[in-house]
Amino acid sequence: PGGARRLLLSQLFQPLNLSAGGEAGWEPRGGGPTCRSQKLMLQAGLIHPSSPGCYCYMPPTVRAMEKLVRVMDEEMRGVGGQKLNMPCLSSAELWRASGRWERMGPELFRLADRHGKGYCLGPTHEEAVTELVAAQSNLSYKQLPLRLYQVTRKFRDEPKPRFGLLRSREFYMKDMYTFDASKEAARQTYDLVCDAYRRLFDRLGLPFVKVRAATGSIGGTVSHEFQLPADIGEDRLVLCPGGHFAANVETLNGEQTSCPACGEKLTQTRGIEVGHTFYLGTKYSSVSNAIFYSAENKPQLAEMGCYGLGVTRILAASIEVLSTDSSIRWPSLIAPYQLCFIPPKRGSKEEEEGAALLERAYDDLTEALPHLANDSVLDDRTQLTIGKRLKDANKLGYPYVVIAGKGVCEDPPVFEVWNQNAGEVLFLTKEGVIELLSKVQVP
Repeated sequence: PGGARRLLLSQLFQPLNLSAGGEAGWEPRGGGPTCRSQKLMLQAGLIHPSSPGCYCYMPPTVRAMEKLVRVMDEEMRGVGGQKLNMPCLSSAELWRASGRWERMGPELFRLADRHGKGYCLGPTHEEAVTELVAAQSNLSYKQLPLRLYQVTRKFRDEPKPRFGLLRSREFYMKDMYTFDASKEAARQTYDLVCDAYRRLFDRLGLPFVKVRAATGSIGGTVSHEFQLPADIGEDRLVLCPGGHFAANVETLNGEQTSCPACGEKLTQTRGIEVGHTFYLGTKYSSVSNAIFYSAENKPQLAEMGCYGLGVTRILAASIEVLSTDSSIRWPSLIAPYQLCFIPPKRGSKEEEEGAALLERAYDDLTEALPHLANDSVLDDRTQLTIGKRLKDANKLGYPYVVIAGKGVCEDPPVFEVWNQNAGEVLFLTKEGVIELLSKVQVP
């Protein structure tokens, strides 16, 4: 009732360190290497270090993360995914049974309860989900495929956490586990989920490559990674210029220099892994005896796959590849706020008319486009010049900035609108601003 309350920048909990000019204040404790996304996120008050490899995610980051998860949910529902939530604590017995308690080594956070029973903090949940499905004693082939997924915190005891959210000890992941009645059906599921991942990265406008990958500690026989090419990336990739072949170097035997499909010389690049898919076969279902009953009423082991997307890593990686050294650029769809309004400086000749016109434009826009009501911020720090606030808005990466400058004294009043991702400045009436922003999507 009474219209949407304006969001004022001065009241948002986002401890900006923008005045530091990138020289001080954001250096990770203990120094060490850093990268563009870590520097920008610390400067902009998006993350706050709490201990090595662990961060507090500040409110704008949580907003971006929730939007990203909503887009993931849409894509997972599109392939028949059903969302659940499993405990972070996982029993050591389960991990011993699969052989991973030993194989994972010191990367596994291990702990014991007061009764001396062993647990680990889940870096991934193959054992837990297979146990869950195995507990359904009368599972029929008619109930397959099962495509179960969750978005939860994961834990990995990184020897050297670095690069902020790109390699942390605690992180968010979307992990899906699939159960099919045959190898052929499991491979169809595999292709279906890979296509959903492609769509997700296309919607975010991220320049990804899908590469052949090693199966590592998770196992299985087929595996691919979704990588964002970036100099800071920890993975070495080889790509065919014609797009016929792409692989993580660790999968190659020796130095492969030409494409096996067309013979072209392979190019080398580095990448940040943001997604990973595995066809597992019966590796885990055979351990937990996760069976279903076939049309002939015979018990059969389910064929499995698992599929991960790094939620917090995608946020950091997208900032890494889209931003400049001084300004954050978000994928438009998941920017914490779509829009920043900048009123005139206190005491300026535009103040009297401009401040009221801008507030009215804010109210009219949020009434006409209610989906942007919670996505618009008013930078009420009117003691600062418009130029200083525009510079801050640029650093924080709002896709659109609406300024009440000299044009508000014209007839009709005209606002200066910065479309950051397109790199253009427009001069529009209030109606023009509303029309421009009516195309903006918020998940």
